[in-house]
Amino acid sequence: MVFINSVSLTILKQRTPPRQQVTAMETFVKKRSFISEARSPQKKIKLESDEGVEQDEEDEEFSHPVPWQNIEAEGLDCDYALLFSKEEADNLFKQLEEEVVYSTGEEAKVQVFGKVYDIPRKQATYGDAGLTYTYSRVTRLANSWTPTLKYIRDAVTKTTGQAFNFVLVNRYKDGQDHMGEHRDDEKELDPLCPIASVSLGAPRDFIFRHRDARGKRSLRQIEPVKLELAHGSLLLMNSPTNTFWYHSLPVRKKSSLPRINLTFRRIVVDRKK
Repeated sequence: MVFINSVSLTILKQRTPPRQQVTAMETFVKKRSFISEARSPQKKIKLESDEGVEQDEEDEEFSHPVPWQNIEAEGLDCDYALLFSKEEADNLFKQLEEEVVYSTGEEAKVQVFGKVYDIPRKQATYGDAGLTYTYSRVTRLANSWTPTLKYIRDAVTKTTGQAFNFVLVNRYKDGQDHMGEHRDDEKELDPLCPIASVSLGAPRDFIFRHRDARGKRSLRQIEPVKLELAHGSLLLMNSPTNTFWYHSLPVRKKSSLPRINLTFRRIVVDRKK
């Protein structure tokens, strides 16, 4: 493992917003990956006109520019930054605790190899009216955006230039709650849009594993890529990351505090309907 302290990375000061606390950036842990500095994601926002035709806004600086770190490996392309200061992240966490209503019953279960299990965390789905999202053989209807979710979504859009219409909310009560290895590669997701992951609360390890290096009968020896996602951080998983790499949030028994993760997505709407 190589430990890289982000404080030592060169930051483009002209692109750093006044509220940004760069010195609070968590340490990256990586294996055979390359991290470059201050690479901005796409600078055009994809919009839809009344006729359903995609248009681009003028190529201009975002209103919330942040210093980015790029994380790369074979087929893996991610961007990472601190989006919110600690004070703002604290407030957002508290507001989400009051606003978000988590799934119960069948929607709180997952099917794996024909067996049904309780999801080892709380989940909720929010988004534009009428949107549904199917994963793990369960279709979930989007609840209406809460004020705080809408605020965070807009902040992500202003920072990245990408528009999102859906968010999956995962709440981990402590380090025992976790998420197994999977890929966000469902057919209804726009393949050209990155998945934007906002983390609030306790820092947790986030691990990428190449699809050819999983299990005892793995085809190749490719080292996993491990990150620690900080309070107030934003991770962009760009294409083709979810084609080649699985990701997980493993159990961390020493972590005793809660964490909320928001993964913003763009679901392709069938215009014929």
